[in-house]
Amino acid sequence: MFSAVSRALVALLPFLASPVLAAEITDAAGRVVDVELPARRVIVGEARQVHVIAALKGEHTFDTIVGWRDDLVKKDPDSYDAYVEHFPAIADLPRFGYVPQGDFDLESAIALQPDVITLNLEAAKIAKEAGFEDKAAAAGIKVVYLDFRLDPDKNTEKSIDILGKLFGATDRAEAFKAYRRAEIARVTDRLAGVKDLKRPKVFIERAPGISGENNCCRTFGPYNFGKMVDQAGGDNIANGIITTTFGDLNPEQLVVSDPDHVIVTGSNWAAESDINQFVSVGRGADLAAARVKLSSLMTRTPFPEVKAVKNGAVHAVWHQFYGAPYEFVPIQQFAKWFHPELFADLDPEQTFRDFHEKFLPVTYKTGYFVSLDKGVN
Repeated sequence: MFSAVSRALVALLPFLASPVLAAEITDAAGRVVDVELPARRVIVGEARQVHVIAALKGEHTFDTIVGWRDDLVKKDPDSYDAYVEHFPAIADLPRFGYVPQGDFDLESAIALQPDVITLNLEAAKIAKEAGFEDKAAAAGIKVVYLDFRLDPDKNTEKSIDILGKLFGATDRAEAFKAYRRAEIARVTDRLAGVKDLKRPKVFIERAPGISGENNCCRTFGPYNFGKMVDQAGGDNIANGIITTTFGDLNPEQLVVSDPDHVIVTGSNWAAESDINQFVSVGRGADLAAARVKLSSLMTRTPFPEVKAVKNGAVHAVWHQFYGAPYEFVPIQQFAKWFHPELFADLDPEQTFRDFHEKFLPVTYKTGYFVSLDKGVN
């Protein structure tokens, strides 16, 4: 039997075995942060960052995570369930609110004695103005900003690198980036070889059916899902109209543009939706039920007037691709929808399954895409 002292020494072995080095990190906000690497205790200020951390750390994903935001439970419960199934102890991991909403309990966070708190870039302005950064610094906690959402082209690989350093997984970060680039190139390289590529017009709607009156038409500009549409050989009809990550398109513009494809983003938002009309796609989703919801969304004004709806070229994609650098999967799926003959040999589902087997500790389940035409996916 181990004594209490022996057990404590055993628990410290991973830390004693890996030397900590002082270093500088330039985060996604452009701030130079002095940190000790790898971090010993981390609070993940957006739990959906676990989609990256898990790809870097595998079975050791939660070794140094001492707390995380509650967003995975609320916005991506199917993924949360997968991680709890594999790592049962994380059900008791302390959860925190969202800094921009003012419900992140910094005092409770300080009590956990973290070295680092990671936050998403969109929290930076409020965190600074509200004194969050200064209070954390006074407690000896480094705040590091990441970005997989606002400007993925600029910040995704930088953010993967940062997490690789914080979690002592720089080699794995390089492997992840290389895999991601290669899978995107399977689409973009082939498209680049097509002379006079005909790009179908595409409207992609952000999270319809989750709240409010469920009106049309929140969409994406030239970033995030909007950029994925372009990379997959489509013509995002919001280009030149919406210049930010997302914004509202006039329904009349949707009718005038008359897109060839309509895509909506969806997820399991049962924990926070007030109207429950969203399309629930994601890990292990019931695609028959999702197809019913998708069909219902297309009865809203002005969708019945749109060519894509008349032709059944209507699809749903897992919304959480929006905040994780797994965008190679929707890029491949979009390419098959937009150019089915050109990408007949491409299997996005097998790609994502392969990624799970190579990088992730959780098992793969289907459910991330659905189309009104059952024969399309």
